[in-house]
Formats: sequence, C-alpha cells, structure tokens
Amino acid sequence: MTDTSDTTARPGRRAVFEAALRRRSMRIAATSTAAVLLAIVLLVPLAPGWEAVKKSFFNGPVFSKTFPGLLDAFLLDIAIFAWSLPLIAILSLVVAICRDIQRPALYPLKLFATLYTDIFRGLPVILVIYLIGFGVPGLGLPRPWNSPYIWGSLALILVYSAYVAEVIRSGIESIHRSQRSAALSLGLSSGDTMRFVVLPQALRNVVPANMNLVIALQKDVALLSFVGPVEIFRQAGVYKSLYANFTPYVGAALIFLIITIPATRYADYLMHKRRRIEQ
Repeated sequence: MTDTSDTTARPGRRAVFEAALRRRSMRIAATSTAAVLLAIVLLVPLAPGWEAVKKSFFNGPVFSKTFPGLLDAFLLDIAIFAWSLPLIAILSLVVAICRDIQRPALYPLKLFATLYTDIFRGLPVILVIYLIGFGVPGLGLPRPWNSPYIWGSLALILVYSAYVAEVIRSGIESIHRSQRSAALSLGLSSGDTMRFVVLPQALRNVVPANMNLVIALQKDVALLSFVGPVEIFRQAGVYKSLYANFTPYVGAALIFLIITIPATRYADYLMHKRRRIEQ
C-alpha cells in the first residue's frame, strides 16, 4: 500500500517555500527602491543649479494657477481620443481582414491593405499629422471641413489603424488552419468562419498588445497641438509663455502619468494573465 502522506505534504512545503521566496524578493525590491529614492531626495538638492531648476520647473504658485486650466484642456485630448479609438478599431479590422483574403478575384483589396500598412507604418506620426493637418485644409474647404481637429484626428486614425491592423493580422494568423478547415467542413462559409470562429479567438489573443497601442494613442493626441488644437500640450505652452516658467509642462506630464500608468499596469496584467493561460 502506497503512503500518500509524503506526496500530499510536498506541494504544501513547496508552496510555503515559494511564498517565502516571493516575500524575500519583495523586501529586497522595496529596500533597493527606497534607497534609490532617498539618494535622489538627498543628493539632487545639493546640485549647484537646483534652486534655479526648482524655480523654473517646480514652482508651487505657478502650478496651482495653471493646473486647473491644464485639466480643462485635457478634456479635448480625451475627446479626440474617444472619437478616434472606435474609428481605428473599425478601420484596422477591415484592413486586417483584407490582408487575409485568399480569393484571387479580391487580390486588389489585399494589395491595397498591404500598401496601406506599409506606407503608414513607415511614416513618422508627426509627419503624417503635418501633411494631412495642413495639406487638406489648404484646399480651401468650407467650415467645418477645414478644421484641424478633423484632419489631425484623421492623421492619427490612419497611422494607428495600420499598426493595430498588423496586430490583428498576427492574431488571425495565430489561429491554426485546422479550425478553418473544421468550420468549412461543417458547412460554414468563408465569411462565417472568419466571423464566428477565427476573429473571436484572434481578437482575444491580441488584446494585451493593442492595449499598449491604446496607451500610445492617448499620448500622441498631444501631437495635434502642432496643427492648431489647443489641447493640454498647447495650453501648457501658452502658460509657459505667460508665466515665463516651465512648471505647466510638469503639470501636463503629471496628468498624462495619472492616466497612462494605470493603463500600462492593466496591459501588463493582461499579458501576464495570457502567459499563465498558455502555460
């Protein structure tokens, strides 16, 4: 008769050991982090130019005067982000599906999607914003079609759709061909196979990667300030000129960090969760 007492005890001892190891690692990480922060707090003020930097970048009165205005301007960033994101999702999905087309008669769509992703992934975001944000209104279109809000947003949509489309395409290609064959053998059409079998799995697989692009989009909305919209970056520049002080830029940075750090941590959580599922 086999004694199971030792085999049942082993997992318990291993779990205790791993928990102790995690606690030790956390203590070491916390101690080293505290030491670095303490060194920064103690050593940076000893620099010869610290007082000038403090006055120019960390001015309390200027911060308190400008921060509410920066929050108001940030609402425009959120609005541009809010109307750009669903359009990016739709366009990128269409482009990704076109890139996966297998029928020879529809090859022009595949070719167009390939050229689209190659062109807009190959151009810097700021260059596309300049070309579209200044070029299209230069055609003399009537209001509101000459608005930099519209064409600046379109530039972001075109660039980010190319990146998201490639991520979705990689998710589509990660689905094994046998699943398509099985769906077709059950009588599903190619369109229904893509819609009900391939896409649900592919989109679920690429959520963590697309979360990183969503974070990048939120930050790159600030680039539209170069073509006119007075969003948070442009407003910080206005305050900088008004007060001859760089503290408003620090305030704008804090607002972005308040938004992006939780989103980044959530993206990391999704990636970690995905890895655990795959294991």
